[in-house]
This record gives sequence, structure tokens and C-alpha cells, in this order.
Amino acid sequence: MKLRSLLFVPADSERKFAKASGIGADALIIDLEDSVAPPRKTLARGMVKELLGAEIARDWAFLVRVNPLGSGLTIEDLAAVVRPGLDGILIPKVSGVADIELISNYVDALEVAAGVTPGHVKLLVVATETPAAMIGFSSYATPSRRLVGMTWGAEDLGAALGALSNKEPNGEWTFPYQVARAQCLFAAGAAGVAALDTLYGDFRDQAGLAESCRIARRDGFVGRIAIHPDQIATINSCFTPSEADIAHARRVVAAFAADPDVGTIGIDGKMYDMPHLIAAKRALASIGEGV
Repeated sequence: MKLRSLLFVPADSERKFAKASGIGADALIIDLEDSVAPPRKTLARGMVKELLGAEIARDWAFLVRVNPLGSGLTIEDLAAVVRPGLDGILIPKVSGVADIELISNYVDALEVAAGVTPGHVKLLVVATETPAAMIGFSSYATPSRRLVGMTWGAEDLGAALGALSNKEPNGEWTFPYQVARAQCLFAAGAAGVAALDTLYGDFRDQAGLAESCRIARRDGFVGRIAIHPDQIATINSCFTPSEADIAHARRVVAAFAADPDVGTIGIDGKMYDMPHLIAAKRALASIGEGV
């Protein structure tokens, strides 16, 4: 599953879905949680079922964000959306791997009931929205069988902590939320899944988004959540290796392949070792080039 750009779309808005489905996002997250008011939850589930049942030509992954465990709505959400056409579920407000395994067990049964190939529906999580989540990251060292991606969020965590703000006057994250971001990145690495940066709130600030994406990619994130269709092109551009990056990655891989008995190799006067080879292979894998 390609997870470079993921766009939230309210589940109860046909208009927004129609606009979002053709803008080039790698995945659409049809949202049953925060963007749908409580009186419209049942209607929204029905609309998602209709979308999944429609013959839609698409080149994006169909994801659904369900309501969190403890809301009393999760089972109904899952029962409505686990059916042919669904590619993944985004689970909000997880407190650790135990929550992921519980959802995975529900999906096991629902896939069978719906005639979905066992294991097809993947799971993604918002990993930092509860205080309990922040002290349980070590559990991700044991990979989950369905988990493919992790992202983080600051708003719900800040609300749970009673924070007055999560941003410094210059717009940077305050220290607790820098920790949350870093913990998500480390946990995704431990689990062997995609690390996805959180949304960038000002959808009109393309320059700010691009700089934030540059920093995220530098640090190890491989994609990003989007809150508005206008952000998709910038996110895709920022998280796509350039032609120069790809050419260099191919040279690194080829050099090690030509001399497999060495652990360090020189290219253009610079030394490269195993971490560089791993990074080069990841760059090629991101464009679907097997090595």
C-alpha cells in the first residue's frame, strides 16, 4: 500500500468525496469520527457502504477512520465497512498494541463474513492521542500482523492533558508534542511500518507545508496526512525522491551488488556502508522498484 499522501474526507459528504477522488492522493481516509456529527453517524456508515459497493475506478487506497474503542460505536463502524473494496482502517486514540490486536481480531471475523480475502484489510493507527499511548510505545517492537502505518496527533493529546497550547509563539511544537512526534517515528521503525507525519493545519500556506514536509522526510517520515485537497500535490512532491536521488540510489545498490563481500564502498570520493545501502533500497522501493 502506497502511503505518501492520505487525505481526510468526511464520510457524510458526497460532494467532498467526489472532489477528493480525483486529485492524486495515494489514499483517502473516509472519516466516521471527528468530522461527522453524532446525529449523522448512522447516515455516514450507510454512505460508506454505498461507496464501497459502487464500481469506482480508482488508483488510491480506500481507508476508513472508525470511531475509537470506548466510544460505543467501533463495532458498528467495523461491521458496516469491512467488506469488498475496503483496503484499510485508521484507528484513532489507540493506547497501545493491545487495542490494535483487538481490532484485528474483529476484522478477522468480519472479513470471513463479508467474503473478503483474509488479511486483506490493513490497519493504521493514530498513536499519540492518549496519555496511556505515550507510555506504551515499547509494545510496538513486536510487529502486528495487519499494521502498516502509524501517524501522530497533538490536539486530542493536548486536550487529554489539559494543555493551554501545543505550539510555541513561532509555530513550532512545544516539547511534549515534539516527544510525541519522535516517539511515533521510533515506534514505526520498531514495528517496521510506515511513519506518517501529522496534518499541517494551514492549508493555504503551501510554502510552510513544503518546509514542514522537507523536515519530516529528513527525519524519516515517508508520508503525511492531509486536511485539504490543495495540500496533496505539495505532499506528493515532497515525499517523492527526485531523479537525482533515484539515480544515486541505483548507483549505491549497484556498487554493493557488484562487490557483495565488502561492507564499505567508495563512490565519487565518498564512503558508503550498510546504512546507506538500506536507505538506497528504501528510496527505490518508494517508487516501486524492487532490488
